[in-house]
Amino acid sequence: MAEAAGALHKTPLYDLHLELGGKMVPFAGYEMPVQFPPGVKKEHLHTRDRAGLFDVSHMGQLILRGDNAAAALEALVPVDIIGLPEGKQRYALFTNDQGGVLDDLMVTNQGDCLYLVVNAACKAQDIAHLEANLPGGIALERLDDRALVALQGPAAGEVMARLAPETAGMVFMDARRVTIDGADCFVSRSGYTGEDGFEISIPADRAEDLARQLLACEEVEPIGLGARDSLRLEAGLCLYGHDLDASTTPVEASLIWAISKERRADGVRPGGFPGADIVLEQVASKQVSRKRVGLLGQGRAPVREGAELFDAEGRAIGGVTSGTFGPSAEASIAMAYVSAEFAAPDTEVFAEVRGKRLPMRVCKMPFVPQRYHRG
Repeated sequence: MAEAAGALHKTPLYDLHLELGGKMVPFAGYEMPVQFPPGVKKEHLHTRDRAGLFDVSHMGQLILRGDNAAAALEALVPVDIIGLPEGKQRYALFTNDQGGVLDDLMVTNQGDCLYLVVNAACKAQDIAHLEANLPGGIALERLDDRALVALQGPAAGEVMARLAPETAGMVFMDARRVTIDGADCFVSRSGYTGEDGFEISIPADRAEDLARQLLACEEVEPIGLGARDSLRLEAGLCLYGHDLDASTTPVEASLIWAISKERRADGVRPGGFPGADIVLEQVASKQVSRKRVGLLGQGRAPVREGAELFDAEGRAIGGVTSGTFGPSAEASIAMAYVSAEFAAPDTEVFAEVRGKRLPMRVCKMPFVPQRYHRG
């Protein structure tokens, strides 16, 4: 639901977006650029070919401090936080008592604290969830005075090394404190496009300077939310509120890999997170009524979120949660939840689009190869 324009927040890069011709739209309570003059398809392909700069300052940045901060956070996620090495980042999930996903987030061990990045639309609820469940002695700090940008694409490493040579030795999911032009930054070699890249947290008053330096590099172009969405979908990455929600367990969402082996029934610290009995039973039995799958269309017509799915006999079997025509995949692609019996690769299903039922095939994700820099 769109918010009143007067209620929307602006990121530190708002004026720069306008200067660059960004088309601004309401998103998660912020005015954000959905695209720039080249358009979504060209922005998408430029990121895959060279490097794109994304404003993700609407995301929530948080710090947890305290001697037992890792154990306290681990009690809220099915992930190994206690064993997370300093200078490393990990994908995590907040779960509820039914095993549903409240949000997905990134957690970094910065040595003296844990640094969290949470989704913009879930920021307030995540903070309330942490405040309600963290024990005494753990301090939660909001980093409202910092911006966050993502540099993504095969040229990202070369571009970053010009500004901060020490980033050249980083590999996927490494994180470190870096000084860029005198500004204290948190840099991780990560992102949400399936490409090599970096996310850079920087003081808000230095964000525009950094963005201009990056955009001055001939490889880099500004990229909006439209291409960010098509890039992450091609990479098989979930968007919270669409492909994940509080009624969906990690197993239903095909995110078993995000449940650390240390936290499983036969692990060294089994369970202990909200909904653990439900989630770990699903892990052990591999029995769920529905599964998140990838779908590949046989034609070029995009199949959008909300499209209902049917089997060959016309029985409803699920629905699409994300869908588009993938500029790099050169095909109609979608994520969907289907009844478990239809989740096997190569199963044919039919998506209803404007009264027609279009054939699609269940396929493995990602739809294009991921190219993270693993060294």
